[in-house]
Amino acid sequence: MEYYQKILCVTYGELTDGTDPIIRYNTLKSNIRRGNISVIHRGGGEGNCALIVYSSLQDKYKARFVAKYGDPEEILKQQRMRDMVKTDDKARAYYEAYTYDLNGTPTPLSDKLKAEYTLNASVLNALAADLEDKGLLIRLHNNCRRDLWETIAANSENLRDLYGHTLPANPVRLREKICQYRKEGYAALLSGKLGNKSTLKITPEAGAFLVALKRSRVPVYTNAQLFAEYNRVAPERGWKPLKSLNSVTQYLGRPDVEPLWYDAVHGELAAHQRYGRKHRTELPRRRDSLWYGDGTKLNLYYRDEDGKMRTTMVYEVIDAYSEVLLGYHISDREDFEAQYNAYRMAIQRSGHKPYEIVHDNQGGHKKLDSQDFFDKICRIHRPTAPYSGQSKTIESVFGRLQGQVLHRDFLFTGMNVTAKKASSRPNLEFIEANKDRLYTLAELKEHYAEARKAWNEAPHPATGIPRIQMYNQSVNEETEAVTVHDMVDIFWLWTDKPATFTPSGIAVTINGKKYTYEVFSAPGVPDHEWRRRNTYRQFYVKYDPYDLRSVRLYWKDKAGDLRFERVAEPYMVIHRAIQDQMEGEAAFIRQEQEANVRDRIERQVIAKEIEYAHGVAPEQHGLNTPKLKGIPAEVQREIDRRTKKYSRDPEEYQVGRAGKVISNISWDQLADRKVDPKRVAGKL
Repeated sequence: MEYYQKILCVTYGELTDGTDPIIRYNTLKSNIRRGNISVIHRGGGEGNCALIVYSSLQDKYKARFVAKYGDPEEILKQQRMRDMVKTDDKARAYYEAYTYDLNGTPTPLSDKLKAEYTLNASVLNALAADLEDKGLLIRLHNNCRRDLWETIAANSENLRDLYGHTLPANPVRLREKICQYRKEGYAALLSGKLGNKSTLKITPEAGAFLVALKRSRVPVYTNAQLFAEYNRVAPERGWKPLKSLNSVTQYLGRPDVEPLWYDAVHGELAAHQRYGRKHRTELPRRRDSLWYGDGTKLNLYYRDEDGKMRTTMVYEVIDAYSEVLLGYHISDREDFEAQYNAYRMAIQRSGHKPYEIVHDNQGGHKKLDSQDFFDKICRIHRPTAPYSGQSKTIESVFGRLQGQVLHRDFLFTGMNVTAKKASSRPNLEFIEANKDRLYTLAELKEHYAEARKAWNEAPHPATGIPRIQMYNQSVNEETEAVTVHDMVDIFWLWTDKPATFTPSGIAVTINGKKYTYEVFSAPGVPDHEWRRRNTYRQFYVKYDPYDLRSVRLYWKDKAGDLRFERVAEPYMVIHRAIQDQMEGEAAFIRQEQEANVRDRIERQVIAKEIEYAHGVAPEQHGLNTPKLKGIPAEVQREIDRRTKKYSRDPEEYQVGRAGKVISNISWDQLADRKVDPKRVAGKL
């Protein structure tokens, strides 16, 4: 798609490519031949293609084109906006060299201000050029476009979205800034607070005094009276007197000072309207572009275990494009557990990571954020503004869900208590008369699941298509599909503190319940070699709250990075009483007894080898190392042999045992001189 001779055009390929083309090739050729569709450029030659006038397409083809590619005018507009702004290198050099007087010291601009001013200058260059072009066209055609500055302001806002400049959003103030920029150049963008010597005379203490008097309602001061009162008390308080009323006016008009008194003079609502930015928003055009997460009262009464009438809460995650309720969790608190479960259900239902998530500032979200949960689940996440209903689109969905679906149940609790309509309030007398028909909590959850399904299958108010159908048919190319690795990375949680692996395994507490795990080398076989290296080592534990049959152990290196160690499984539990033991438990006990003996041998052997290597073994100084307690003599001889306590293997002195040794000797051992037959035979 492109503009050709200022006419919006699309290509043959865009209309006919793919398995499901916007218009079939033969149909397109036929329409062109009959004159129903216009061709403005026939193409031909390398790199040239035929261009078709977009406005000549029938409405049904335009609708298919927009559904497949998006609005061509908007796409080309965004592209044109990106091409409008060119970095002004002269502006960058100007702000790099600029300094201002700060308390008598020449001070350069901060890097942030340099970047901000350079960007604003570059954007103003583009807006000024756009204004010149549009003004020239107006003069050529002898027209009078009264909306010229509104158009320039709209372009400025589009560039704000693309680049994040800080030029005025108000069209009038923007016009003033452009005119000032034309006259003064780069200096027009410098803040008046930089190097303003008159404000330097007003210290923070003196400034607080002015603000206090400005806020005073008894009596009410004018700026002139403030100036007089300030200079009256200045000598006794050690402040410099002000030379002009303009000093007070400028100080109180500073952007950082004005909000401190504006509400007292003009009212808080006026202050909110003055300083609170108002958005004009458009809903997303595809699924998973934006998810909202928020908690609300589940507006149905139920009966608790004591038979009392109660309400509870639900945390919902919705897709802003389709209004589909993707995930939820019912609980009495909007906490970490509720939010975690709702987002997990939403991800499993979607199969994709959302591009953006908007949530409130509840404590559970802060815990999710501290574990980098949102950074893993989406590209962008942000909180809504507190006490700002218009910033919470999900509140509209909640209101319509309650008013269109949940209100059908006679157990409906009604809308918000501030609602004025009588139909928004519950019939408490009727509910009281039918308390025996209240849902149990389990029945409430089932009924709410049915209500959510009814909502998702109902027509979307903007399209008339069922919400779930809108969601399933939409495609978002910029969202990632969720893999098994993603599920582990996102939804497996960390324990708050590291735990120590002891001879009894590693114990962690999850949701108030204690779980113990150990590492296995094979099913049912504890890994003793790993235990010898890691017993009494601290590990961070990662677990899946939905499946605690295994956890993952991590250790932290010197750089503070976590390194995966092993997967641990529930600790083997056996019956103490022989009568209660099941098949295989006795064998497991013997297996572990032998493994513990081998561990004792290995510890002794390694330690003794170190002693002998460094000449500190007791035997090297005419002393004896104490023998191990509670082990057979054969084990002690094995330790002595492996630790070189004797220079050769212990000799058998019993005839039966010596004969057994000879019977186990093979001819290759004799050939290799591994065994001295005379020495063995001498024992018989």
